[in-house]
This record gives sequence, structure tokens and C-alpha cells, in this order.
Amino acid sequence: MTLTQIVVLALIQGLTEFLPVSSSAHLIFPSQMWNWPDQGLAFDVAVHIGTLLAVIIYYLSDLVKIGTYMVESVVRMHMTPLARVGWMLVAATIPAGIAGLVFEQQIATIGRSIEVIAYTTIGYGILLGVASVVNRKLCWRTLLKIEGERADSLRHVTWPQAMVIGCAQALSIVPGTSRSGITLTAGLLLGLRPEAAARFSFLLAIPVIMASGLLEGYHIIETEGVVVDYTQMLLGVTISFFVAVCVIHLFMKFISRSGMGIFVFYRIVLGLVLLFFFV
Repeated sequence: MTLTQIVVLALIQGLTEFLPVSSSAHLIFPSQMWNWPDQGLAFDVAVHIGTLLAVIIYYLSDLVKIGTYMVESVVRMHMTPLARVGWMLVAATIPAGIAGLVFEQQIATIGRSIEVIAYTTIGYGILLGVASVVNRKLCWRTLLKIEGERADSLRHVTWPQAMVIGCAQALSIVPGTSRSGITLTAGLLLGLRPEAAARFSFLLAIPVIMASGLLEGYHIIETEGVVVDYTQMLLGVTISFFVAVCVIHLFMKFISRSGMGIFVFYRIVLGLVLLFFFV
């Protein structure tokens, strides 16, 4: 890989992993326009590690609190709100894990076509727009802001809501869907405040990205003759990490003021561009 390829792909991963815009759709452009060779599993693992570290560091205090209360809930048999959130995140991860294991081969062989990515990019973009409109009405009626409570508070998330979001995340194995996009859409449709839906989506990403990285790492180990350039890997991790931290921070501030309209428009335009130029 050239330095340009490393920087561009790491930037794309960092920018798109946590935005509702589909990283797989964006990764098409460099390979198609410049005829770049496949970057390989090792680099995929590296940039995923970067984005994984970003969300862990950004929500580290939350994760420590949630983990502490989860342990306490087992030891003392006392379920606090934060412990409940932690167990909901664990349970909501299961559908995506099952889907990934069951359909891994099918998605790898038939789900990587540009046409599929283009149509899913457009379709789920429209669904995100519908969810945004529905959410405005649901939030006004059912989720009045409580004095002193954070806008991204997960206190009101219920078990049924968490499991629906988890099942929605399983759809993200189809390229073009966007893991963050589909979980955010589900949260909005269920009436969660946009900030809370985004926070739950980001926390839910941690076990999924970790599992994906471990699986790809296992594939690297079992593949003979794979040569890993650790300097390139470290550069990919570093770039994707810093970009992803900035994206998470700015996205949380953006949606509290401006909503999802720009992402809906962008996804539709992106899908149409893919269909027009590459299909």
C-alpha cells in the first residue's frame, strides 16, 4: 500500500464508521477511480481497531460506570439503571452476532456488488428521513425533557426498545446499510431522543466492532503467507482513531441542533451517483 492509500482509507473509515452514511459505499470510490488493489484483511483490522479505540476512549467514563454497576448487579443482586443499560447492550448485541456468523459467506460472495450498496444506501437513507419525522412527534408526546437530565440519557430506554435496535443492527451485515445508520433509525422510530439514540448506537458498536476485528484477525492467523507491515497498520490505527473521536464529538453536537436531514439528502445523492457512474 502507498502512503496515499493508507491515509485515504483510514480517513474514510474514521469519518464514516459512526456517521449514518455507510462506510462500504464510500470505500468504493478510491478502488474504482484509482484502481487500487484490495487493502487486505490486516489493514481492515487496523482501521477497525482505531475506530474501536475511539469510541472506547470517548465513552470511557460511561463504560467504567456501566461495568461497575453490572458487576454489582450480579454480586449484590441489585439492578440499578446503569446496570440495566449494560445488560441491555449485551443482549442487543446477540442478533448481530448470530447474523454475522450465519450469513458471513453469503454477504461476502453476493452482497458486495455496487448495485446492492447503491440501493441500500438510498433505501435506508429514505427510512432515516421517515424516522426523523416520526421521532419529532413521538418525542414531543412521550419524552418531555426532565429538569437536569442529559439529552443523551439512556434512563428511558426499555428492554423491547433495546432488542429492536439490536435486531436492526443485524441488518448492517448487508453492505450499504450503515451500522450506525440503521441503529439510529430504529432508535428514532421507537421515540428515543436523537442524542440518546446516537449514544446507545455508539455504545452498541463496541462489542460488534470488537467481534468483527477478532474474527478478521483469526482469518489472518489461519491464512498462510500473509505479510503484515506493522508501520502501515500503526498509521492506519492512528489516523482512524483521531478522526473517529472528532466525528463522534461533532456528530453529537450537530444532531442536537440540526437533525438528520443533511444525512438523508447525502445518502440519496451518494446512492444515485453510484448507480449512475458505476452500475
